Amino acid sequence: MNFHPTEDLIMSKERVEGAVQKAVGAAKQSIGKAVGNEKLQVEGAADKVVGSVKEAVGKAKDAIHKATR
Repeated sequence: MNFHPTEDLIMSKERVEGAVQKAVGAAKQSIGKAVGNEKLQVEGAADKVVGSVKEAVGKAKDAIHKATR
């Protein structure tokens, strides 16, 4: 198996977006908890779930892409 930096380090758009959305969700959740804003906490938790799903879809796409090269 050969390592190809330009191909092996590329992640799908969904995977990157999911990771970012999870991080934003975690920040919202923490800030909401710190300031006592339950709505912000719930929004953060929802963002984390959606981010996890996007990231999983992206990982699956990456695996399919890698397997079909």
